Amino acid sequence: MIKTKKPHMIKDEMLAALQDDPEVQRSIIQFTRYEFADKTQTEGRFEQLLEELRQERIEQSRKWDEQNQKWREHQAEDKQKWEKQEQKWEKQERKWEKQEQKWEKQEQKWEEQKLEWHEHLADDRRKWDEDKRKWDEQNQKWEKNQQVIDKLLQDVTKLAQKHDSTIGALGARWGLHTEASFRNALRSILEESFGVRVLNITEFDEKGDVFGRPDQVELDVIIQNGLVIVCEIKSSMSRGDVYIFDRKVTFYETLHNRQATRKMIISPMVEESARRVAIKLGIEVHSYAEDVRL
Repeated sequence: MIKTKKPHMIKDEMLAALQDDPEVQRSIIQFTRYEFADKTQTEGRFEQLLEELRQERIEQSRKWDEQNQKWREHQAEDKQKWEKQEQKWEKQERKWEKQEQKWEKQEQKWEEQKLEWHEHLADDRRKWDEDKRKWDEQNQKWEKNQQVIDKLLQDVTKLAQKHDSTIGALGARWGLHTEASFRNALRSILEESFGVRVLNITEFDEKGDVFGRPDQVELDVIIQNGLVIVCEIKSSMSRGDVYIFDRKVTFYETLHNRQATRKMIISPMVEESARRVAIKLGIEVHSYAEDVRL
Protein backbone atom coordinates (compact mmCIF):
# COMPACT_ATOMS: atom_id res chain seq x y z
CA MET A 1 0.00 0.00 0.00
CA ILE A 2 1.41 3.34 -1.17
CA LYS A 3 1.43 6.05 1.46
CA THR A 4 0.25 9.58 0.31
CA LYS A 5 2.41 12.49 1.47
CA LYS A 6 0.78 15.36 3.12
CA PRO A 7 0.94 18.85 1.49
CA HIS A 8 3.05 20.36 4.14
CA MET A 9 5.55 17.62 3.76
CA ILE A 10 5.76 18.28 0.01
CA LYS A 11 6.27 21.98 0.72
CA ASP A 12 9.07 21.24 3.15
CA GLU A 13 10.80 18.94 0.66
CA MET A 14 10.54 21.54 -2.12
CA LEU A 15 12.01 24.24 0.06
CA ALA A 16 14.81 21.93 1.09
CA ALA A 17 15.51 21.03 -2.56
CA LEU A 18 15.57 24.74 -3.54
CA GLN A 19 17.99 25.48 -0.78
CA ASP A 20 20.25 22.48 -1.17
CA ASP A 21 20.05 21.35 -4.80
CA PRO A 22 21.86 23.70 -7.28
CA GLU A 23 20.26 21.94 -10.24
CA VAL A 24 16.80 22.67 -8.98
CA GLN A 25 17.80 26.24 -8.44
CA ARG A 26 19.09 26.61 -12.02
CA SER A 27 15.99 24.95 -13.39
CA ILE A 28 13.73 27.34 -11.55
CA ILE A 29 15.80 30.33 -12.65
CA GLN A 30 15.83 29.06 -16.27
CA PHE A 31 12.13 28.47 -16.08
CA THR A 32 11.29 31.95 -14.67
CA ARG A 33 13.85 34.05 -16.55
CA TYR A 34 11.32 35.00 -19.20
CA GLU A 35 8.81 36.07 -16.60
CA PHE A 36 11.03 37.84 -14.07
CA ALA A 37 14.17 39.91 -14.42
CA ASP A 38 17.33 38.58 -12.96
CA LYS A 39 19.13 40.14 -10.07
CA THR A 40 21.56 42.08 -12.23
CA GLN A 41 18.82 43.57 -14.34
CA THR A 42 16.71 44.24 -11.33
CA GLU A 43 19.54 45.91 -9.53
CA GLY A 44 20.40 47.89 -12.71
CA ARG A 45 16.86 48.99 -13.13
CA PHE A 46 16.63 49.83 -9.49
CA GLU A 47 19.85 51.81 -9.65
CA GLN A 48 18.59 53.56 -12.78
CA LEU A 49 15.33 54.34 -11.05
CA LEU A 50 17.19 55.60 -8.04
CA GLU A 51 19.42 57.69 -10.31
CA GLU A 52 16.42 59.11 -12.09
CA LEU A 53 14.81 59.83 -8.76
CA ARG A 54 18.03 61.41 -7.57
CA GLN A 55 18.29 63.50 -10.73
CA GLU A 56 14.64 64.40 -10.43
CA ARG A 57 15.22 65.38 -6.84
CA ILE A 58 18.30 67.38 -7.83
CA GLU A 59 16.33 69.10 -10.60
CA GLN A 60 13.46 69.68 -8.27
CA SER A 61 15.86 71.03 -5.64
CA ARG A 62 17.39 73.31 -8.28
CA LYS A 63 13.97 74.50 -9.28
CA TRP A 64 13.05 74.95 -5.69
CA ASP A 65 16.29 76.84 -5.11
CA GLU A 66 15.60 79.01 -8.16
CA GLN A 67 12.04 79.55 -6.99
CA ASN A 68 13.23 80.28 -3.47
CA GLN A 69 15.80 82.68 -4.93
CA LYS A 70 13.06 84.38 -6.90
CA TRP A 71 10.90 84.43 -3.83
CA ARG A 72 13.75 85.86 -1.80
CA GLU A 73 14.40 88.44 -4.53
CA HIS A 74 10.69 89.26 -4.67
CA GLN A 75 10.60 89.41 -0.92
CA ALA A 76 13.66 91.66 -0.94
CA GLU A 77 12.05 93.89 -3.58
CA ASP A 78 8.75 93.86 -1.74
CA LYS A 79 10.60 94.58 1.49
CA GLN A 80 12.38 97.52 -0.16
CA LYS A 81 9.07 98.71 -1.57
CA TRP A 82 7.40 98.33 1.80
CA GLU A 83 10.30 100.05 3.52
CA LYS A 84 10.12 102.91 1.02
CA GLN A 85 6.35 103.05 1.43
CA GLU A 86 6.70 102.95 5.20
CA GLN A 87 9.25 105.77 4.97
CA LYS A 88 6.80 107.75 2.85
CA TRP A 89 4.04 106.99 5.33
CA GLU A 90 6.28 107.99 8.21
CA LYS A 91 7.16 111.24 6.44
CA GLN A 92 3.49 111.85 5.70
CA GLU A 93 2.57 111.03 9.28
CA ARG A 94 5.23 113.47 10.51
CA LYS A 95 3.79 116.08 8.15
CA TRP A 96 0.33 115.33 9.43
CA GLU A 97 1.55 115.53 12.99
CA LYS A 98 3.20 118.89 12.28
CA GLN A 99 0.04 120.06 10.49
CA GLU A 100 -2.09 118.86 13.39
CA GLN A 101 0.20 120.71 15.78
CA LYS A 102 -0.19 123.83 13.64
CA TRP A 103 -3.96 123.35 13.59
CA GLU A 104 -4.00 122.85 17.33
CA LYS A 105 -1.94 126.02 17.81
CA GLN A 106 -4.18 127.90 15.40
CA GLU A 107 -7.31 126.61 17.12
CA GLN A 108 -5.81 127.63 20.44
CA LYS A 109 -5.11 131.09 19.03
CA TRP A 110 -8.64 131.26 17.65
CA GLU A 111 -10.07 130.27 20.99
CA GLU A 112 -7.92 132.86 22.75
CA GLN A 113 -8.88 135.47 20.15
CA LYS A 114 -12.52 134.48 20.42
CA LEU A 115 -12.37 134.75 24.20
CA GLU A 116 -10.67 138.12 23.89
CA TRP A 117 -13.30 139.32 21.41
CA HIS A 118 -16.06 138.20 23.73
CA GLU A 119 -14.41 140.07 26.58
CA HIS A 120 -14.05 143.20 24.40
CA LEU A 121 -17.66 142.88 23.24
CA ALA A 122 -18.81 142.48 26.81
CA ASP A 123 -16.78 145.56 27.85
CA ASP A 124 -18.10 147.55 24.88
CA ARG A 125 -21.64 146.45 25.65
CA ARG A 126 -21.26 147.53 29.25
CA LYS A 127 -19.81 150.84 28.10
CA TRP A 128 -22.61 151.30 25.58
CA ASP A 129 -25.21 150.47 28.19
CA GLU A 130 -23.61 152.90 30.60
CA ASP A 131 -23.34 155.61 27.92
CA LYS A 132 -26.94 154.99 26.89
CA ARG A 133 -28.05 155.27 30.50
CA LYS A 134 -26.14 158.53 30.85
CA TRP A 135 -27.54 159.79 27.56
CA ASP A 136 -31.06 158.86 28.64
CA GLU A 137 -30.57 160.66 31.94
CA GLN A 138 -29.07 163.66 30.11
CA ASN A 139 -31.92 163.66 27.58
CA GLN A 140 -34.44 163.59 30.38
CA LYS A 141 -32.67 166.55 31.98
CA TRP A 142 -32.54 168.35 28.62
CA GLU A 143 -36.20 167.65 28.01
CA LYS A 144 -37.08 169.03 31.43
CA ASN A 145 -34.82 172.04 30.86
CA GLN A 146 -36.27 172.52 27.38
CA GLN A 147 -39.77 172.43 28.79
CA VAL A 148 -38.78 175.06 31.33
CA ILE A 149 -37.06 177.14 28.62
CA ASP A 150 -40.06 176.81 26.29
CA LYS A 151 -42.39 177.93 29.04
CA LEU A 152 -40.13 180.87 29.84
CA LEU A 153 -39.96 181.80 26.15
CA GLN A 154 -43.71 181.56 25.88
CA ASP A 155 -44.12 183.73 28.92
CA VAL A 156 -41.55 186.23 27.60
CA THR A 157 -43.14 186.22 24.15
CA LYS A 158 -46.59 186.78 25.58
CA LEU A 159 -45.25 189.55 27.78
CA ALA A 160 -43.39 191.15 24.87
CA GLN A 161 -46.44 190.89 22.63
CA LYS A 162 -48.58 192.39 25.32
CA HIS A 163 -46.02 195.12 25.95
CA ASP A 164 -45.64 195.90 22.23
CA SER A 165 -49.38 195.82 21.65
CA THR A 166 -49.91 198.14 24.59
CA ILE A 167 -47.27 200.54 23.32
CA GLY A 168 -48.66 200.36 19.77
CA ALA A 169 -52.22 200.85 20.88
CA LEU A 170 -51.30 203.76 23.13
CA GLY A 171 -49.24 205.28 20.33
CA ALA A 172 -52.11 204.96 17.91
CA ARG A 173 -54.85 206.16 20.24
CA TRP A 174 -53.32 208.72 22.53
CA GLY A 175 -50.02 209.63 20.94
CA LEU A 176 -47.94 208.68 23.97
CA HIS A 177 -45.11 207.62 21.61
CA THR A 178 -44.29 209.08 18.26
CA GLU A 179 -44.50 207.04 15.05
CA ALA A 180 -40.73 207.28 14.64
CA SER A 181 -40.12 205.83 18.13
CA PHE A 182 -42.41 202.89 17.39
CA ARG A 183 -40.71 202.16 14.07
CA ASN A 184 -37.27 202.38 15.62
CA ALA A 185 -38.26 199.94 18.34
CA LEU A 186 -39.57 197.37 15.86
CA ARG A 187 -36.49 197.75 13.64
CA SER A 188 -34.31 197.02 16.66
CA ILE A 189 -36.35 193.89 17.43
CA LEU A 190 -35.97 192.63 13.85
CA GLU A 191 -32.24 193.29 13.70
CA GLU A 192 -31.49 191.76 17.10
CA SER A 193 -33.83 188.76 16.74
CA PHE A 194 -33.18 187.79 13.09
CA GLY A 195 -29.73 189.21 12.34
CA VAL A 196 -30.95 191.33 9.41
CA ARG A 197 -30.41 194.91 8.33
CA VAL A 198 -33.41 197.22 8.34
CA LEU A 199 -32.76 200.30 6.20
CA ASN A 200 -34.94 203.39 6.26
CA ILE A 201 -34.92 204.76 2.71
CA THR A 202 -36.23 208.19 1.72
CA GLU A 203 -36.71 208.88 -2.02
CA PHE A 204 -38.24 211.86 -3.83
CA ASP A 205 -41.22 211.08 -6.06
CA GLU A 206 -40.98 213.71 -8.80
CA LYS A 207 -43.93 212.38 -10.79
CA GLY A 208 -46.27 212.13 -7.82
CA ASP A 209 -47.07 208.44 -8.43
CA VAL A 210 -47.47 207.69 -4.70
CA PHE A 211 -49.34 210.67 -3.25
CA GLY A 212 -50.67 212.26 -6.46
CA ARG A 213 -48.10 215.05 -6.28
CA PRO A 214 -44.31 215.24 -5.94
CA ASP A 215 -43.31 214.40 -2.40
CA GLN A 216 -40.87 212.47 -0.20
CA VAL A 217 -41.42 208.70 -0.06
CA GLU A 218 -40.20 206.87 3.04
CA LEU A 219 -39.72 203.05 3.07
CA ASP A 220 -38.23 200.41 5.35
CA VAL A 221 -36.20 197.72 3.50
CA ILE A 222 -35.06 194.48 5.11
CA ILE A 223 -31.84 193.08 3.59
CA GLN A 224 -30.98 189.41 4.20
CA ASN A 225 -28.67 187.22 2.07
CA GLY A 226 -29.39 189.17 -1.10
CA LEU A 227 -33.16 189.18 -0.52
CA VAL A 228 -35.04 192.49 -0.54
CA ILE A 229 -38.15 192.73 1.61
CA VAL A 230 -39.97 196.07 1.41
CA CYS A 231 -41.62 196.68 4.75
CA GLU A 232 -44.08 199.22 6.25
CA ILE A 233 -43.76 199.56 10.03
CA LYS A 234 -46.53 201.60 11.60
CA SER A 235 -48.46 201.69 14.85
CA SER A 236 -51.75 201.42 12.91
CA MET A 237 -52.81 200.72 9.32
CA SER A 238 -55.94 201.78 7.51
CA ARG A 239 -57.24 200.72 4.12
CA GLY A 240 -55.79 203.86 2.51
CA ASP A 241 -52.41 203.20 4.15
CA VAL A 242 -52.32 199.79 2.48
CA TYR A 243 -52.94 201.28 -0.98
CA ILE A 244 -50.27 203.92 -0.37
CA PHE A 245 -47.77 201.23 0.72
CA ASP A 246 -48.46 199.23 -2.44
CA ARG A 247 -47.73 202.33 -4.56
CA LYS A 248 -44.53 202.91 -2.54
CA VAL A 249 -43.35 199.40 -3.41
CA THR A 250 -44.06 199.95 -7.12
CA PHE A 251 -42.21 203.30 -6.96
CA TYR A 252 -39.17 201.60 -5.29
CA GLU A 253 -39.07 198.78 -7.85
CA THR A 254 -39.28 201.21 -10.79
CA LEU A 255 -36.71 203.60 -9.35
CA HIS A 256 -34.11 200.90 -8.53
CA ASN A 257 -35.04 198.52 -11.37
CA ARG A 258 -35.29 195.49 -9.07
CA GLN A 259 -38.13 193.30 -7.90
CA ALA A 260 -39.02 193.14 -4.23
CA THR A 261 -38.86 189.59 -2.91
CA ARG A 262 -41.66 190.15 -0.39
CA LYS A 263 -44.02 192.96 0.65
CA MET A 264 -44.75 193.15 4.35
CA ILE A 265 -46.74 195.24 6.84
CA ILE A 266 -45.94 195.07 10.56
CA SER A 267 -48.50 196.80 12.75
CA PRO A 268 -50.41 195.90 15.94
CA MET A 269 -53.46 197.85 14.76
CA VAL A 270 -54.70 196.77 11.30
CA GLU A 271 -58.28 197.42 10.27
CA GLU A 272 -60.17 194.44 8.89
CA SER A 273 -60.79 196.23 5.60
CA ALA A 274 -57.08 197.02 5.37
CA ARG A 275 -56.24 193.36 5.99
CA ARG A 276 -58.54 192.27 3.11
CA VAL A 277 -56.91 194.79 0.74
CA ALA A 278 -53.43 193.60 1.78
CA ILE A 279 -54.33 189.98 1.02
CA LYS A 280 -55.70 191.03 -2.37
CA LEU A 281 -52.49 192.92 -3.22
CA GLY A 282 -50.19 190.07 -2.02
CA ILE A 283 -48.95 191.94 1.03
CA GLU A 284 -48.09 190.05 4.23
CA VAL A 285 -49.59 191.40 7.43
CA HIS A 286 -48.02 190.78 10.87
CA SER A 287 -49.23 192.19 14.16
CA TYR A 288 -45.92 191.67 15.96
CA ALA A 289 -42.29 191.62 14.90
CA GLU A 290 -41.93 188.15 16.46
CA ASP A 291 -44.49 186.79 13.97
CA VAL A 292 -42.21 187.55 11.05
CA ARG A 293 -40.54 184.43 9.59
CA LEU A 294 -37.50 185.39 7.54
